[in-house]
Amino acid sequence: MSLMGKPLFVRQAERVLASRLCGEVVIATTWHPEDDLVVDVCKQEGLPFFRGSADDLLDRHYQAACQFQAGVVIKIPSDCPLIDPAIIDKTISLYLDNPGQYDFVSNLHPATYPDGNDVEIMSFPALETAWEHAQRPLEREHTTPYLWERPDDFRIGNVVMEGGADYSMTHRFTIDYIEDYEFIRAVFEALYPIDPLFDVKAVLQLLERRPDIYAINRKWAGVNWYRHHLDELTTVGAEQTKVIEEAEEGGEVTVEEEAEIRNEGV
Repeated sequence: MSLMGKPLFVRQAERVLASRLCGEVVIATTWHPEDDLVVDVCKQEGLPFFRGSADDLLDRHYQAACQFQAGVVIKIPSDCPLIDPAIIDKTISLYLDNPGQYDFVSNLHPATYPDGNDVEIMSFPALETAWEHAQRPLEREHTTPYLWERPDDFRIGNVVMEGGADYSMTHRFTIDYIEDYEFIRAVFEALYPIDPLFDVKAVLQLLERRPDIYAINRKWAGVNWYRHHLDELTTVGAEQTKVIEEAEEGGEVTVEEEAEIRNEGV
């Protein structure tokens, strides 16, 4: 799955690397044989990588942080190829500019940016605590719920979109379905030749001019993994996800680059 001649995850890595504060970027992929391709591409592109569990992402991220001796860990999932480097920096800055004030900072609790600009930053001790104590499957699969579901135990910060805007349930820049890939490809084809590091504002302006592009994956706006766990999550409500009929979910794609783009040691 490619964008402008390169694998989707490489295009995302380019955008993460454009962050001023990203530190070392590590592609944390799995030991599955199909992910050998991810490793081959990482070697060709000079991207550090780590291989770990396919199902226990908390363990994968913890082990990657250990191997790369990260004191601070930033998690950006591999389904965010349109991520804005400035949003990465804004989220990291809240953490770094307030030393000792936060254990975990994100732009997701609650989310306000278009879905697909996910940034989470945490201290290594916080990640290690989650790794040691998280038991529920959703906590192991999604890495950080053990932290943000316990606001009484961890010091949590959140970054919101400028001007009080909230596009989290109306604009979808992430990739799970074939329509998402078609949308992302259309955005790249329109904006990449003008500015390879186009920002979220440029995407929103494009969608105002080109409602046909916005319409490509509009039906999936607001759909996220929370919908499967509303009976388990205490800090996420039904207004933060979209529950759809399972029969509607045809067309889901398996993204070959199912690496997690990880920033270590900021």
